[in-house]
Amino acid sequence: MPTYKLGGIDVDFPFEAYDCQLVYMEKVIEALQKRCNALLESPTGTGKTLCLLCATLAWRKSLGGFSTGSSQIKSLFSGSQSDVGSSQSQAGNLPTIVYTSRTHSQLRQVVQELRRSNYRPKMVVLGSREQLCIHDEVSLLHGKAQTNACRALCRKRQKRHCTHFPRVAEYMKNNPHIGDEPLDIEDLVNIGRRFGPCPYYVSRELHKVVDILFAPYNYLIDHDYRRSLNLEWHNSVLIFDEAHNLEGICADAASFDLSSGLLTACISEAKNCVDLAVARREESNDKSRNPDNFAILRALLLKLQKRIAEVPIESKELGFTKPGPYIYELLADLNITHETASKLIDIIEEAAMLLEEDKQQDTKGSGCRLESIGNILKSIFRDKGNNHADYYRVHVQEAEVNATDIFRGKTSRILSWWCFNPGIAMQEFSKMGVASIVLTSGTLSPLDSFAQELKLDFPVRLENPHVISSDQIWAGVVPLGPSGRSFNSSYRNRDSPEYKQELGNAIVNFARIVPDGLLVFFPSYYLLDQCISYWKNMGNANSSTIWERMCKFKKPVIEPRQSSLFPLAIEDYMSKLKDTSTSGAVFFAVCRGKVSEGLDFADHAGRAVVITGMPFATRTDPKVRLKREYLDLQTQSPREGCKMLKLLTGEEWYNQQASRAVNQAVGRVIRHRHDYGAIIFCDERFAHPNRQSQISLWIQPHIKCYTKFGDVVFTLTRFFRDGGSRSPTKLKFADHEKKDLSPSSTKSVPVEDIKQSSSVYINGPNSLQRQIVFSF
Repeated sequence: MPTYKLGGIDVDFPFEAYDCQLVYMEKVIEALQKRCNALLESPTGTGKTLCLLCATLAWRKSLGGFSTGSSQIKSLFSGSQSDVGSSQSQAGNLPTIVYTSRTHSQLRQVVQELRRSNYRPKMVVLGSREQLCIHDEVSLLHGKAQTNACRALCRKRQKRHCTHFPRVAEYMKNNPHIGDEPLDIEDLVNIGRRFGPCPYYVSRELHKVVDILFAPYNYLIDHDYRRSLNLEWHNSVLIFDEAHNLEGICADAASFDLSSGLLTACISEAKNCVDLAVARREESNDKSRNPDNFAILRALLLKLQKRIAEVPIESKELGFTKPGPYIYELLADLNITHETASKLIDIIEEAAMLLEEDKQQDTKGSGCRLESIGNILKSIFRDKGNNHADYYRVHVQEAEVNATDIFRGKTSRILSWWCFNPGIAMQEFSKMGVASIVLTSGTLSPLDSFAQELKLDFPVRLENPHVISSDQIWAGVVPLGPSGRSFNSSYRNRDSPEYKQELGNAIVNFARIVPDGLLVFFPSYYLLDQCISYWKNMGNANSSTIWERMCKFKKPVIEPRQSSLFPLAIEDYMSKLKDTSTSGAVFFAVCRGKVSEGLDFADHAGRAVVITGMPFATRTDPKVRLKREYLDLQTQSPREGCKMLKLLTGEEWYNQQASRAVNQAVGRVIRHRHDYGAIIFCDERFAHPNRQSQISLWIQPHIKCYTKFGDVVFTLTRFFRDGGSRSPTKLKFADHEKKDLSPSSTKSVPVEDIKQSSSVYINGPNSLQRQIVFSF
């Protein structure tokens, strides 16, 4: 196994590293040594995860040995309760590494990468009770209902109790080496089923003594989750992998939307609690629950409902907007203040337990809706002061109502408290003494907006090239179609029949030329629906429609709006790819949709991606409009702590969000070292240098702007004709094992779990030896 000296630290790597991998690891080590933050982009397929793990763990090992072995576990269970909390300090104040990603499926692949490395730190993956509980009844519950049931069964001296919880301490004592070898959520569950201890509490105990902790984002971003972790945050290292959506996730986690429907359901639950408490008193003299508390809760919710309904909305489009601190004024009218909120939260938690005890909640449903009110109050009153409210806006808007409600004269409104400073969560880490925050992803570009949005300084930055060679990528701007009409999906042009016809004819050509899988991304569902409807219905009496001509070359699949239908769409796409009657399949999707996020269209699953326009958010959307106004106000009068940072204007943010959505979509193809594919920008605006400067840096050198559609057809045809002759060279491994950088190095979910062929074959009517002709 090769060893590389990077920043004075020996880094063991499983195989001979590419230059871009060495640069990436150097940047990681630089940030950790300087105790500063890093913003690192490296394309999917460059072995980013393995590089990140090896560099971070090599740096950690240089400070002192890992906590593997029995001593830490034994100290956890042999001393007093204070010994448990100080176990990390007993280890010599060595920093803890907290590695987060968006989902557990991504973390599972990170653990696989750790297994491939030479490093064996003490580790654990944290999960929720829903993932880890093995109790026959509690495992069927969800949310707070599950949490309350678990805690109730774990209490001592209860008639009904959990048999798994008491076995945790004994198992940990007898197996002090647990966590010395990489294990994931499934491994913990298997341990519980085989030997009896509760997997959830095993992970909660183990996390107190680990060198590296793996968890989803929300364990750090959510204030309550973070407080539940028994970690020494001072000098720790936080890693956010797949961080391209981090600012949006942070802002959403700090915001809320309270709809009329949800509020009505909460009022109903409060009334139910009153009835249950009264019935218990009458039937069994059970006075443990005071019905007066639940009556007060119901009365407050009714007042809140009335107060929201009375808000004056002069314009349905604009709604009602006030500065963030107005939320305290609104709630003060209901006598909900910093002093009374904690009591109200206690009543809500008591109500949730009462409803669970009565088993009136659907065990497979969403749980107690009153808990959402509790979470809202915690968000508003989380600090003793109201300073954080300056980053918010209060908004009330009319919501869509069904025909029955309209007939009854009912209106539906949504009360929102939107956070426009996603840096709130990140800035808390700085106050806690975190040494370094590393944000990394395959598609972070444009980088500036991350630092500006998160209000953090990132002295170490990197936009890495890809490990592929120039003959593995075709990237071009196609400003006009087969008949010479311009491509521009802006609001002014997108509804014209000429635009839709020209785009359809271009895609017919791409479907004919590109082998196997073709991905076509639209800026919005609206434009996708409009174009497909036009292509299906418009055609001459003596000729086939555009849609029919597309289907001659590729069988179509359309991304559904409903998440529940998405797995079926993927299954449909993969089955159509294997159908030899055509040359593959085409997947019509939208930027920011599920197809563009976290899916791995490697090899034949995605040979080309077409971007049909700039995916700008709707300017009139209240949240977008208020975000732009907020940023413009910030640039005019920056806060004291932000004067050193360059602040984003509303227009800059608006443009960069669109560019990042484009980068996410084009990242679906060319997923590993031996992959190849085409990136086709079908909008004349991509020809502008300022637009191209916001495309991922690794793509920029390959982009060519074409003035004739015929040149696009010719060069694209030649690119895929030569594709079949590309034979991948074997990676050279020092340990002579047959390992590869990818696709296992990417944390995206593979579109299909089969071994891909490294060479391309071309079926049926898509023979590239044919004469090049336009399809109209």
